[in-house]
Amino acid sequence: MSHAGRVLAALGLAGLVSGAGIVGCRGDNELSGSVSELFPITDVSRVEVRRNPEALQVSYFRNNGLDVDLVARLTVDTEGVDLKPGTKVQLGGTTPSGRDRASVVHVAAGEPARVFTPVERGDLVLDEGGSPDQLTRGDFSLSFKKGDGYGAGRSLEGTFSATALDAGFGPDLGDVVVDEPAP
Repeated sequence: MSHAGRVLAALGLAGLVSGAGIVGCRGDNELSGSVSELFPITDVSRVEVRRNPEALQVSYFRNNGLDVDLVARLTVDTEGVDLKPGTKVQLGGTTPSGRDRASVVHVAAGEPARVFTPVERGDLVLDEGGSPDQLTRGDFSLSFKKGDGYGAGRSLEGTFSATALDAGFGPDLGDVVVDEPAP
């Protein structure tokens, strides 16, 4: 290999290692993407993960003076998906019953809730957890359909790490109501 070839190979390897370092240094509970042109997505103060048999929900909150903004809430309908660590869940399209696979909403204090246009494509991967009371860590990347609507044509990426809260529907009515005669 010529000297110039070795230099180019070394530069390529250095770039690859440097890029891997950037990806490896990406922290938990961060958001990025072109939706930052619509509202601030940095300075996330808290992330909440909720899980029930029908969905996984990841919410990013930011302190805003006396208020708390819901920077972004990603809800993933898990119908037909075995959500477990290492599985790549496609976020675009619909579930087998025709509901959107994923949806995103933003709610800033003093403003109406803004529901993003449908997700065109993207994926979510759990690194660990995924069930209530488990540390649930992962990342997602998605883009919204072009055209009209809030967030149209933009992108959103995020990492998350939090203990998943049970988003169940509560106890069955039979567990609350006891068949006892009235006094």
